[in-house]
Amino acid sequence: MSAATSAASTQPVAPRRRLSALRVVLSVALVGLLASGGFVGWQWWSAAQAVEDHEPWFAGYVDVTATPTFAFEAPASDAGRDVVLSFIVAAKDDACEPTWGTGYTLEEASHALDLDRRLARLDQLGGQITVSFGGLLNDELATGCTNVNDLVDAYASVVDRYEITTIDLDIEAGNLTNTSAGERRAEAIHTLQVERRSAGDDLAVWLTLPVAPSGLTEYGTTAVSQMLDAGVDLAGVNVMTMDYGSSRTDGDSMAMASIQALQSTHRQLGALYSRAGIELSPASLWTKIGATPMIGQNDVPGEVFGLADAEEFNAFALEQRIGRMSLWSLNRDQSCGSNYVDLKRVSDSCSGIDQGDVRFVDLLGEGFDGRPDGSAGAVTTADTLEEIVDDPATSPYAIWAPEASYLEGTKIVWHRSVYQAKWWTRGELPDNPVLNEWETPWTLIGPVLPGETPFEMPTLPKGTYPEWEGPTIYEKGDRVLFDGVPFESKWWNEGESPEAASSNPDGAPWAPLAESEVGAILDALEQ
Repeated sequence: MSAATSAASTQPVAPRRRLSALRVVLSVALVGLLASGGFVGWQWWSAAQAVEDHEPWFAGYVDVTATPTFAFEAPASDAGRDVVLSFIVAAKDDACEPTWGTGYTLEEASHALDLDRRLARLDQLGGQITVSFGGLLNDELATGCTNVNDLVDAYASVVDRYEITTIDLDIEAGNLTNTSAGERRAEAIHTLQVERRSAGDDLAVWLTLPVAPSGLTEYGTTAVSQMLDAGVDLAGVNVMTMDYGSSRTDGDSMAMASIQALQSTHRQLGALYSRAGIELSPASLWTKIGATPMIGQNDVPGEVFGLADAEEFNAFALEQRIGRMSLWSLNRDQSCGSNYVDLKRVSDSCSGIDQGDVRFVDLLGEGFDGRPDGSAGAVTTADTLEEIVDDPATSPYAIWAPEASYLEGTKIVWHRSVYQAKWWTRGELPDNPVLNEWETPWTLIGPVLPGETPFEMPTLPKGTYPEWEGPTIYEKGDRVLFDGVPFESKWWNEGESPEAASSNPDGAPWAPLAESEVGAILDALEQ
């Protein structure tokens, strides 16, 4: 993951969900049609949706070949007992031979690193492992191993030796841009997953990808599509919330940038699953998202993910109930010693910040009480979706209509959410699933809140101000009545209706008088 570390054919089966995984049935009440027929639009929403027994889990990454060796088999707290061991990559002299960081074959790691014994000790203590393939610096197996059958065998040899139920594919750099390798990887993983499930064994597959606050890159979304198109049942997409560089807005904390990255990924996964013919509810999509921040000093000099960032990020992740949380890396989860001078230079074995007695593993792992094995048997299926209508009586803004034109800044309601136009638009669905924000003219502001109603402007008696007339030229400061509501001109205008002020308060030339001022005018008129 970090540039400073040694980071990492069968027919598709229709996605399904095992009944043993069911825990909760959520009932979402459908809004009835208005007697007047005054509704516009509808929203697809889960009605009596069966939800998997989803328990978010935490496991920190461990760089197996980094020095000094990290004793993952002796976790200091419960939050650190489950680990993601990284990275299995292709051998230098045999692209189909799995190795740990090119330095050790699986057998060599058993002797030189005493890895098998340490894993047995972790198992005695109740810990679970996930194995990560790929990383930043070396070739992931599919990059050079061009025979799919050999590739399946390579993956299977790792899964069998370490008896794992969850694998992590960390696809970065050249491994990510090599789309031919992506197709081989997807085909091989699908074959392996089908074989395992046919034999009654679980195999959860997580795809770990780089991310920006705006979401996955084009290569990242392609990697997800390749997996889905090949029939792989992805447990989820784990995004590396780190090293944002110029993609992070000046002034945004690392926590805020990371939250934006999760929100953007959530939108993108909705589009990708929809295109694959699998409709998932927003809640189901959150369970398919994982997050891995780089703790402390990131590779980008100006980026530091601090303890406060960890607490804020953890709170957001728990609120959304994402599928998993990780960190890079457990090797680094401690303050640097006094002999480590240049804290801006990323270390394999310390975070580069003063942590005191606090550990990131405890802050980020707080509330993630599930275990990797507990969710490994979950199988994806499309949610049951029902129709629901938007109700103008409970909508703070007008409901979107395909034939209407909307100016920049206009707010509307669609599918029980409030959207704002980024530019002039007509006929473009506010919730059209898009991979990139620039593909839609709408920005999602948030949901319609319980109890909301259309805002009613205070009115004044007829004759208090002239009635608005379209052909009239108005100067800044002129006041008019429009349906009894008093407005004041913000600048010179002609033919601009005050009606636009309710949905486009910034761009319209008219602003309604404040409620307090209207009240004062009414008091004066009564005297």
